[in-house]
Amino acid sequence: QVQLVGSGGGLVQAGGSLRLSCAASGRTIEKYAMAWFRQAPGKEREFVAAITWSGDRTNYADSVKGRFTISRDNAKNTVYLQMNSLKPDDTANYYCAASPSPILGPFVDYHYWGQGTQVTVSS
Repeated sequence: QVQLVGSGGGLVQAGGSLRLSCAASGRTIEKYAMAWFRQAPGKEREFVAAITWSGDRTNYADSVKGRFTISRDNAKNTVYLQMNSLKPDDTANYYCAASPSPILGPFVDYHYWGQGTQVTVSS
């Protein structure tokens, strides 16, 4: 079993930055692809970004390309999401997830999910 705990969310003004972290425990995530999703009130969950277990490939939703960067530190069992140039539309609860699949993207079987961390961007 893998437990994922997201943190780093908060309230920020438009144009600002936040760095989310997802710490894993219980088992190493070294062989898992990791992803971030988000869900705003009244909306469906949305894929944000993903990274392979080695960190050699990433995939981003069009809405965050050029603004968000996903990275990982397997030695620390942690995945990060650096979010720059934040917009009010980025306001959502952000979840990290882990998948054994080498395919990056939303339509993958994610075995483990974190509890979410709230990001609120004011205009």
